[in-house]
Amino acid sequence: MNRRGQVAGLVLCTGVILFLSGCADTHHRLIVSIPDQKMLVLTDDRPVAVYKVSTSKFGTGDREGSYATPLGRLCVRSKIGEGAPLGAVFKSRKPTGEVLPPDAEGRDPIVTRILWLDGLEPHNRNAFNRCIYIHGTPQESLLGNPVSYGCIRMRSLDIANLYDLVGTGAKVDIIQSHLPWENQQSQR
Repeated sequence: MNRRGQVAGLVLCTGVILFLSGCADTHHRLIVSIPDQKMLVLTDDRPVAVYKVSTSKFGTGDREGSYATPLGRLCVRSKIGEGAPLGAVFKSRKPTGEVLPPDAEGRDPIVTRILWLDGLEPHNRNAFNRCIYIHGTPQESLLGNPVSYGCIRMRSLDIANLYDLVGTGAKVDIIQSHLPWENQQSQR
């Protein structure tokens, strides 16, 4: 192998090692409970926060066009909205320049931040192509009720804090049971 091939191989190997060793968030896990309409945030398997959320009003599943929330193990594949103001409106994952206050009348856009989810199991493999996100909503008064179109909605302040905490690769479990920790009552 010539010098150029050795350098290219070293660069590829280094990139793979970096990817496997630290580019994915292995410290955080999010558990979304459908019956509780809450999200438990774990750091190194220790509970650090519980948030009110809203999942789909169309139930659970991963069929194309179903508007359902997928169940099972997913991960954060992409983060969108770094530095955007609370209430910043996104269309097709791009900021529009509009900023909405909490509980703005008559509107239901994606706001503040986006954590784009990717399914890791056969029964939720369509999540990424379906654009299933954890994102902010201006309809904060509806949180705690299943009212979304498949995504997991949060208060703007909560999604901004979560966005700053977790990295790409963080695991997300969407479950049909109650949250497993007793301190789930300490919601925000």
